[in-house]
Amino acid sequence: MAPAVRVCFVCLGNICRSPTAEGVFRHLVAEAGLTSAFEIDSAGTAGYHSGEPPDHRARAAGQRVGIPVGGRARQFVAADFARFDHVIAMDAANATDLRRIAPSQEASGKIRLLRSFDPAAAANAPIPDPYYGKEQGFDDVLELCRTACRHLLEEIRKERRP
Repeated sequence: MAPAVRVCFVCLGNICRSPTAEGVFRHLVAEAGLTSAFEIDSAGTAGYHSGEPPDHRARAAGQRVGIPVGGRARQFVAADFARFDHVIAMDAANATDLRRIAPSQEASGKIRLLRSFDPAAAANAPIPDPYYGKEQGFDDVLELCRTACRHLLEEIRKERRP
């Protein structure tokens, strides 16, 4: 059996976008019957929410469509590059922060923007941060994550075929 594919979604505080993407990706992987083939996590580039659950609005958006958004916030650290095969940033600022702590070119090469997997998205399109907006922003983020995560899963499955 092939080793698990390890994916970490990263935003700023790890309470809105990255736990939403993690929940969506877990859901898609489970629907595909591939749970044992993946290790999925999320983290933030900053640690000021460490230990907190996802924002209640992110959890509610997931609940409305039957996707659990859970976990506890943690900060992404340089050692995480060795742990994960794919480091998926929510926006360009997150990607820049990740590149700043990447210990090597190989590690930096693991960083991609989530929306880069969505063929309909513009180049460098972000998953917008809904934190200071209204609840609808969390629903919008969830839908953007669903689209991009479907394409991410397809790409990984193509890479893993013998």
